[in-house]
Amino acid sequence: MKKSSSEKKYNLGLALSGGGAKGFAHIGVYRFLEECGLLPEIISGTSAGALAGVLFADGYSADDVEKIFTGREFSEFAGIQIPKSGLFDNKRFHSFLKQHLRASCFEELKIPLVVVATDLDRGQSREFRSGPVVEPVVASCCMPVVFSPVEIDGSHYVDGGLFRNFPVSAIREECRYLIGVNVSPLIAQKYSQTLWGIAERSYHYMFRANTLEDRLLCDILIETKDAGSYKTFDLENVSRIARIGYGAAVEAFDRYIEEQQMTVKVLMAKKDCFRKE
Repeated sequence: MKKSSSEKKYNLGLALSGGGAKGFAHIGVYRFLEECGLLPEIISGTSAGALAGVLFADGYSADDVEKIFTGREFSEFAGIQIPKSGLFDNKRFHSFLKQHLRASCFEELKIPLVVVATDLDRGQSREFRSGPVVEPVVASCCMPVVFSPVEIDGSHYVDGGLFRNFPVSAIREECRYLIGVNVSPLIAQKYSQTLWGIAERSYHYMFRANTLEDRLLCDILIETKDAGSYKTFDLENVSRIARIGYGAAVEAFDRYIEEQQMTVKVLMAKKDCFRKE
């Protein structure tokens, strides 16, 4: 793996990307990690990754999180409003998190968490690691125009994916090993020529552009290409998307093991050559 320094604060980190409902794939990946006994010591998340991340960090299992979202409707998380700063307000989503989270601040979480959101006023990405946890998570999930920005300490925050949809770099230097889960790899597929379809496609292009460098920083990269056909606010296929995440995790780990075995074989072959010389 890339980082093996004993000076790293954490042995294993987990970075979770944004991606709307495709983020339910994070549940399947986390289920696989639970079965392997590979629970992260720190988590970073953007948008849907921040939502999944805060629940995992709060002590919820993959099964718990799947049950929380199964059978729900979009109206339970957003209330339509007269358009001003967004088509929907985020009060219901805020209440949802308040209801389910046992921790009220980052410091009370069972696993350290880094939430990435975008400071709309200053035009820059910001990492939240301390203080109240609900507002930063809500902000990280607020897609501009669709949802109203969240005001934190006098500044307005929106979706962290605008600058960093795959927050690997947020914790890379702190971790000896890092697993990254990107649920928004752009794949060629048809999209509707509607206002929403074009906007959604445009967001995906933007997200892809700002994840290229972070993908290279992962020791194990898990990408859920099969989840690409699901819409941003699809709440009817939670279990199906979670299974896609689980399958992608199995494939990524199998691939990693094969690569490591090949590396060992190459090193042994070189060692034999030196001996003959």
